[in-house]
Amino acid sequence: MDQIENGWFSERSQLWPGQAMSLQVQKVLYHEKSEYQDILILNTKSHGRTLVLDGIIQCTEYDEFSYQEAITFFPLCAHSCPMDVLIVGGGDGGVAREVAKHPLVKHITQVEIDGSVIEASKKYLPFMAVGFDSPKLDLHVCDGFEFMQNHTNSYDVIITDSSDPIGPAVNLFTESYFALLKRALKPNGIICSQAGTIWNNLRHVRSTTLSCRKHFANVRYAYASVPTYPTGQIGFIIATDNVSNDLQDPKQLFDVESLDLKYYNADVHKSAFVLPTFAKRAFI
Repeated sequence: MDQIENGWFSERSQLWPGQAMSLQVQKVLYHEKSEYQDILILNTKSHGRTLVLDGIIQCTEYDEFSYQEAITFFPLCAHSCPMDVLIVGGGDGGVAREVAKHPLVKHITQVEIDGSVIEASKKYLPFMAVGFDSPKLDLHVCDGFEFMQNHTNSYDVIITDSSDPIGPAVNLFTESYFALLKRALKPNGIICSQAGTIWNNLRHVRSTTLSCRKHFANVRYAYASVPTYPTGQIGFIIATDNVSNDLQDPKQLFDVESLDLKYYNADVHKSAFVLPTFAKRAFI
Protein backbone atom coordinates (compact mmCIF):
# COMPACT_ATOMS: atom_id res chain seq x y z
CA MET A 1 0.00 0.00 0.00
CA ASP A 2 2.94 2.34 0.51
CA GLN A 3 3.47 2.24 -3.28
CA ILE A 4 0.28 4.26 -3.78
CA GLU A 5 0.93 8.01 -3.67
CA ASN A 6 -1.37 10.80 -4.83
CA GLY A 7 -3.71 8.32 -6.44
CA TRP A 8 -1.01 6.49 -8.42
CA PHE A 9 0.42 3.01 -7.86
CA SER A 10 4.10 2.76 -8.82
CA GLU A 11 5.79 -0.60 -9.23
CA ARG A 12 9.31 -0.36 -7.86
CA SER A 13 11.53 -3.38 -7.34
CA GLN A 14 15.13 -4.29 -6.68
CA LEU A 15 14.83 -6.56 -9.73
CA TRP A 16 14.69 -3.51 -12.03
CA PRO A 17 16.34 -0.59 -10.23
CA GLY A 18 16.02 2.91 -11.58
CA GLN A 19 12.64 2.51 -13.25
CA ALA A 20 8.96 2.26 -12.31
CA MET A 21 5.63 1.46 -13.93
CA SER A 22 2.78 3.67 -12.69
CA LEU A 23 -0.99 3.23 -12.96
CA GLN A 24 -3.65 5.69 -11.81
CA VAL A 25 -5.80 4.04 -9.13
CA GLN A 26 -9.54 4.50 -8.94
CA LYS A 27 -10.12 2.16 -6.02
CA VAL A 28 -8.33 -0.40 -3.85
CA LEU A 29 -10.54 -3.47 -4.18
CA TYR A 30 -8.64 -5.89 -1.94
CA HIS A 31 -5.56 -6.00 0.26
CA GLU A 32 -4.25 -8.88 2.36
CA LYS A 33 -0.95 -10.12 3.68
CA SER A 34 -1.31 -13.86 3.27
CA GLU A 35 0.97 -16.50 4.74
CA TYR A 36 3.18 -16.17 1.68
CA GLN A 37 2.93 -12.69 0.17
CA ASP A 38 1.27 -9.30 0.03
CA ILE A 39 -1.84 -9.42 -2.21
CA LEU A 40 -3.25 -6.22 -3.67
CA ILE A 41 -6.05 -5.85 -6.24
CA LEU A 42 -6.68 -2.42 -7.73
CA ASN A 43 -9.20 -0.91 -10.08
CA THR A 44 -7.13 1.36 -12.33
CA LYS A 45 -8.25 4.12 -14.65
CA SER A 46 -6.67 2.89 -17.91
CA HIS A 47 -5.90 -0.80 -17.32
CA GLY A 48 -8.91 -2.09 -15.40
CA ARG A 49 -8.49 -4.51 -12.55
CA THR A 50 -4.89 -5.23 -11.61
CA LEU A 51 -3.32 -7.94 -9.46
CA VAL A 52 -0.18 -6.98 -7.52
CA LEU A 53 1.88 -9.47 -5.49
CA ASP A 54 4.64 -8.24 -3.19
CA GLY A 55 4.50 -4.88 -4.91
CA ILE A 56 4.91 -6.28 -8.45
CA ILE A 57 2.21 -6.16 -11.12
CA GLN A 58 1.20 -9.69 -12.11
CA CYS A 59 -1.56 -8.93 -14.57
CA THR A 60 -3.97 -6.22 -15.66
CA GLU A 61 -7.37 -6.57 -17.28
CA TYR A 62 -6.03 -4.56 -20.23
CA ASP A 63 -3.24 -6.89 -21.39
CA GLU A 64 -3.28 -10.12 -19.34
CA PHE A 65 -4.36 -12.18 -22.35
CA SER A 66 -1.00 -11.76 -24.10
CA TYR A 67 0.91 -13.32 -21.21
CA GLN A 68 -1.64 -16.07 -20.52
CA GLU A 69 -1.89 -17.13 -24.16
CA ALA A 70 1.86 -17.06 -24.78
CA ILE A 71 2.91 -19.11 -21.74
CA THR A 72 0.13 -21.58 -22.58
CA PHE A 73 0.10 -22.00 -26.34
CA PHE A 74 3.86 -21.81 -26.97
CA PRO A 75 4.42 -25.18 -25.21
CA LEU A 76 1.03 -26.74 -26.01
CA CYS A 77 1.37 -26.10 -29.72
CA ALA A 78 5.00 -27.25 -29.75
CA HIS A 79 3.79 -30.67 -28.52
CA SER A 80 2.17 -33.12 -30.94
CA CYS A 81 -0.53 -34.27 -28.50
CA PRO A 82 -0.69 -32.45 -25.13
CA MET A 83 -3.38 -34.40 -23.29
CA ASP A 84 -2.16 -34.18 -19.67
CA VAL A 85 -1.02 -30.76 -18.45
CA LEU A 86 0.34 -29.57 -15.11
CA ILE A 87 0.20 -25.89 -14.11
CA VAL A 88 2.46 -24.80 -11.26
CA GLY A 89 1.33 -21.46 -9.85
CA GLY A 90 -1.20 -19.48 -11.84
CA GLY A 91 -3.35 -18.56 -8.85
CA ASP A 92 -5.33 -15.98 -10.82
CA GLY A 93 -6.75 -18.72 -13.07
CA GLY A 94 -5.66 -17.18 -16.37
CA VAL A 95 -3.42 -20.00 -17.52
CA ALA A 96 -6.03 -22.61 -16.60
CA ARG A 97 -8.53 -20.62 -18.69
CA GLU A 98 -6.24 -20.83 -21.72
CA VAL A 99 -5.11 -24.45 -21.28
CA ALA A 100 -8.75 -25.55 -21.07
CA LYS A 101 -9.36 -24.05 -24.53
CA HIS A 102 -6.91 -26.39 -26.26
CA PRO A 103 -8.95 -29.13 -27.97
CA LEU A 104 -6.38 -31.89 -27.37
CA VAL A 105 -6.03 -31.30 -23.63
CA LYS A 106 -8.02 -33.85 -21.64
CA HIS A 107 -6.89 -33.26 -18.05
CA ILE A 108 -5.35 -30.30 -16.23
CA THR A 109 -3.69 -30.50 -12.81
CA GLN A 110 -2.91 -27.23 -11.08
CA VAL A 111 -0.92 -26.63 -7.91
CA GLU A 112 -0.90 -23.17 -6.31
CA ILE A 113 0.73 -22.53 -2.96
CA ASP A 114 -1.36 -19.52 -1.91
CA GLY A 115 -5.08 -20.22 -1.56
CA SER A 116 -5.67 -16.55 -0.74
CA VAL A 117 -4.70 -15.55 -4.29
CA ILE A 118 -7.19 -18.07 -5.68
CA GLU A 119 -10.05 -16.83 -3.53
CA ALA A 120 -9.31 -13.15 -4.16
CA SER A 121 -9.11 -13.80 -7.92
CA LYS A 122 -12.45 -15.62 -7.91
CA LYS A 123 -14.08 -12.59 -6.27
CA TYR A 124 -12.34 -9.69 -7.99
CA LEU A 125 -10.79 -11.11 -11.20
CA PRO A 126 -13.53 -13.36 -12.60
CA PHE A 127 -12.40 -12.82 -16.20
CA MET A 128 -9.32 -14.91 -15.35
CA ALA A 129 -10.62 -17.03 -12.47
CA VAL A 130 -13.17 -18.54 -14.84
CA GLY A 131 -10.36 -20.99 -15.58
CA PHE A 132 -11.03 -22.67 -12.23
CA ASP A 133 -14.50 -23.65 -13.45
CA SER A 134 -13.23 -25.95 -16.21
CA PRO A 135 -14.34 -29.59 -15.82
CA LYS A 136 -10.86 -30.55 -17.07
CA LEU A 137 -9.22 -29.00 -13.99
CA ASP A 138 -8.08 -30.69 -10.78
CA LEU A 139 -6.88 -27.93 -8.40
CA HIS A 140 -4.53 -28.49 -5.45
CA VAL A 141 -3.55 -25.80 -2.93
CA CYS A 142 -0.04 -26.91 -2.03
CA ASP A 143 3.65 -26.36 -2.77
CA GLY A 144 4.44 -27.17 -6.41
CA PHE A 145 8.01 -28.15 -5.55
CA GLU A 146 6.81 -30.74 -3.06
CA PHE A 147 3.98 -31.88 -5.33
CA MET A 148 6.33 -32.85 -8.15
CA GLN A 149 8.58 -34.81 -5.83
CA ASN A 150 5.73 -37.33 -5.73
CA HIS A 151 5.01 -37.47 -9.47
CA THR A 152 7.01 -39.22 -12.17
CA ASN A 153 6.34 -39.66 -15.89
CA SER A 154 2.91 -38.03 -15.52
CA TYR A 155 2.53 -34.99 -17.81
CA ASP A 156 2.88 -34.08 -21.47
CA VAL A 157 3.35 -30.39 -20.71
CA ILE A 158 4.24 -28.56 -17.48
CA ILE A 159 3.67 -24.80 -17.34
CA THR A 160 5.24 -22.86 -14.48
CA ASP A 161 3.32 -19.61 -14.11
CA SER A 162 5.32 -18.11 -11.28
CA SER A 163 5.80 -14.61 -9.96
CA ASP A 164 9.29 -13.11 -10.06
CA PRO A 165 12.20 -14.81 -8.23
CA ILE A 166 11.47 -13.37 -4.80
CA GLY A 167 9.27 -14.69 -2.00
CA PRO A 168 7.50 -18.03 -2.53
CA ALA A 169 8.60 -18.30 -6.19
CA VAL A 170 12.37 -18.42 -5.57
CA ASN A 171 12.57 -22.22 -5.72
CA LEU A 172 10.90 -22.30 -9.14
CA PHE A 173 14.01 -20.91 -10.86
CA THR A 174 16.59 -23.36 -9.47
CA GLU A 175 18.45 -26.25 -11.08
CA SER A 176 16.82 -28.69 -8.66
CA TYR A 177 13.39 -27.51 -9.83
CA PHE A 178 14.23 -28.28 -13.45
CA ALA A 179 15.34 -31.76 -12.33
CA LEU A 180 11.89 -32.30 -10.80
CA LEU A 181 10.23 -31.02 -13.97
CA LYS A 182 12.13 -33.51 -16.09
CA ARG A 183 11.22 -36.41 -13.83
CA ALA A 184 7.54 -35.45 -13.86
CA LEU A 185 7.34 -35.33 -17.67
CA LYS A 186 6.31 -38.14 -19.97
CA PRO A 187 8.72 -39.01 -22.82
CA ASN A 188 8.98 -36.12 -25.31
CA GLY A 189 7.24 -33.84 -22.80
CA ILE A 190 7.71 -30.07 -22.82
CA ILE A 191 8.12 -27.52 -20.04
CA CYS A 192 7.51 -23.78 -20.16
CA SER A 193 8.55 -21.46 -17.33
CA GLN A 194 8.25 -17.72 -16.87
CA ALA A 195 11.84 -16.51 -17.20
CA GLY A 196 12.02 -12.73 -17.05
CA THR A 197 13.05 -10.22 -19.70
CA ILE A 198 16.33 -9.93 -21.59
CA TRP A 199 16.25 -6.14 -21.29
CA ASN A 200 16.83 -5.79 -17.57
CA ASN A 201 17.28 -9.36 -16.31
CA LEU A 202 19.64 -10.82 -18.91
CA ARG A 203 22.01 -12.24 -16.30
CA HIS A 204 19.09 -13.95 -14.53
CA VAL A 205 17.64 -15.23 -17.83
CA ARG A 206 21.01 -16.67 -18.83
CA SER A 207 21.54 -18.27 -15.42
CA THR A 208 18.08 -19.86 -15.50
CA THR A 209 18.65 -21.10 -19.04
CA LEU A 210 21.98 -22.71 -18.07
CA SER A 211 20.31 -24.42 -15.11
CA CYS A 212 17.65 -25.79 -17.45
CA ARG A 213 20.25 -27.05 -19.95
CA LYS A 214 21.77 -29.25 -17.26
CA HIS A 215 18.61 -31.38 -17.41
CA PHE A 216 17.13 -30.84 -20.89
CA ALA A 217 18.80 -31.39 -24.26
CA ASN A 218 16.65 -28.93 -26.23
CA VAL A 219 16.20 -25.51 -24.57
CA ARG A 220 14.87 -22.33 -26.18
CA TYR A 221 13.91 -18.84 -25.02
CA ALA A 222 10.84 -17.06 -26.41
CA TYR A 223 9.15 -13.83 -25.48
CA ALA A 224 5.83 -12.00 -25.66
CA SER A 225 4.78 -8.35 -25.54
CA VAL A 226 3.01 -7.32 -22.33
CA PRO A 227 2.87 -3.51 -22.03
CA THR A 228 2.51 -3.37 -18.22
CA TYR A 229 5.52 -5.61 -17.51
CA PRO A 230 8.99 -4.06 -17.08
CA THR A 231 10.36 -3.16 -20.55
CA GLY A 232 7.05 -4.27 -22.10
CA GLN A 233 8.19 -7.86 -22.57
CA ILE A 234 8.26 -11.15 -20.71
CA GLY A 235 10.21 -14.26 -21.63
CA PHE A 236 9.77 -18.00 -21.27
CA ILE A 237 12.13 -20.95 -21.16
CA ILE A 238 10.70 -23.79 -23.24
CA ALA A 239 12.49 -27.13 -23.09
CA THR A 240 12.27 -30.81 -23.96
CA ASP A 241 14.58 -33.80 -24.19
CA ASN A 242 13.36 -34.47 -27.73
CA VAL A 243 16.17 -32.95 -29.80
CA SER A 244 14.26 -33.53 -33.05
CA ASN A 245 11.38 -31.30 -31.91
CA ASP A 246 11.70 -27.84 -33.42
CA LEU A 247 10.00 -25.91 -30.62
CA GLN A 248 9.67 -22.89 -32.90
CA ASP A 249 7.35 -24.85 -35.20
CA PRO A 250 3.71 -25.11 -34.05
CA LYS A 251 2.42 -28.67 -34.41
CA GLN A 252 -1.27 -27.75 -34.47
CA LEU A 253 -2.88 -25.09 -36.63
CA PHE A 254 -6.38 -24.05 -35.66
CA ASP A 255 -8.82 -21.20 -36.02
CA VAL A 256 -7.82 -18.66 -33.38
CA GLU A 257 -11.29 -17.13 -33.52
CA SER A 258 -12.92 -20.40 -32.50
CA LEU A 259 -10.72 -20.55 -29.39
CA ASP A 260 -11.23 -16.86 -28.56
CA LEU A 261 -7.51 -16.07 -28.82
CA LYS A 262 -6.43 -12.43 -28.94
CA TYR A 263 -2.63 -12.72 -29.01
CA TYR A 264 -1.47 -16.15 -30.11
CA ASN A 265 -1.31 -17.36 -33.70
CA ALA A 266 1.14 -19.48 -35.70
CA ASP A 267 3.14 -16.47 -36.91
CA VAL A 268 3.47 -15.07 -33.39
CA HIS A 269 4.66 -18.51 -32.24
CA LYS A 270 7.41 -18.67 -34.86
CA SER A 271 8.59 -15.10 -34.38
CA ALA A 272 8.66 -15.32 -30.55
CA PHE A 273 11.87 -17.36 -30.72
CA VAL A 274 13.73 -14.83 -32.90
CA LEU A 275 16.15 -13.00 -30.60
CA PRO A 276 18.24 -9.85 -31.05
CA THR A 277 21.97 -10.37 -31.44
CA PHE A 278 22.97 -9.39 -27.88
CA ALA A 279 20.56 -11.97 -26.45
CA LYS A 280 21.67 -14.72 -28.84
CA ARG A 281 25.26 -14.14 -27.74
CA ALA A 282 24.27 -14.41 -24.08
CA PHE A 283 22.72 -17.84 -24.60
CA ILE A 284 25.72 -19.39 -26.36
